[in-house]
Amino acid sequence: MLSTFLRRKRSKSEMTFLEHVDDLRVSLLRVIGVFMLGVVAALYFYKEIPVFLQFPLEWAKEMDVSMANFPQLREFTFMGVWSVLLYSAFAAGLAIASPFIVYEVARFVGPALTPREKRGLIPFCVGALVLFVCGAVMAFTILTPMSIVVWHSFAQNMGMVTDWQASDYYSFVVMMSLLTGVALQFPLVLIILMWLELVRPMTLLKSWRGMLFGIVALSAIVTPIGDPVTLGILSGVLFVLYLIAVFIGRWIVRRKRIARGDKPNPEEEDLPDEDEAIDVPSSPESHRD
Repeated sequence: MLSTFLRRKRSKSEMTFLEHVDDLRVSLLRVIGVFMLGVVAALYFYKEIPVFLQFPLEWAKEMDVSMANFPQLREFTFMGVWSVLLYSAFAAGLAIASPFIVYEVARFVGPALTPREKRGLIPFCVGALVLFVCGAVMAFTILTPMSIVVWHSFAQNMGMVTDWQASDYYSFVVMMSLLTGVALQFPLVLIILMWLELVRPMTLLKSWRGMLFGIVALSAIVTPIGDPVTLGILSGVLFVLYLIAVFIGRWIVRRKRIARGDKPNPEEEDLPDEDEAIDVPSSPESHRD
């Protein structure tokens, strides 16, 4: 279905500005509509979804034997129960709508792309969806249970008894999964920048120290307490994806330059700009001439 829309005859020049705005409005309404349908469908399973979202807590109990007698989640406010229901429905609605969101983005930008660019849009959309799902799964199965264990250990070392509010727990699980999925879009952003030739692959590779610092900072924002375990795991995954993105971007740049007929550089695929050209000193024979 996605490839059908990407093969449409309409081009960007055939649409006025207001038509673009109206097309964007229609796309947003479709996304919101599918998301709301997912939320309504999730409300039907209002008992099962909260139980599913408690799996990270159960896995944390298996990782730390001291949490074996961890008390059941509690809610101390009347509206807190409604918050738990909303967080559960929001998570399910977003999971249902995420493939359609990617589809609508491709449908909206597809007509403005060349046939060659359209062929690259499908792998990009699939990659964005796969990375988001992988990030959410990693947060749900690894990062969240580890964060719970760390929180519980801190509380024990400080002589406190943990008695968590249910709304706080569910909001933590949902936001942790969502932010980790978004954070894993980072390599796709780098690939787009290299594809547009706004940044060179070798420049990114040589700036690995700065990229590592930025990755750690991003991971600290995503992980709520920034403990060394979860921070290190997420930073390591993002750094590996950064390296993979650089080599994928280098391959893309090489293919683009071959298609343009540019002379390939054996050392790196980045061709120097004219103002970066190095003046080679003339030989003695040229002076005698």
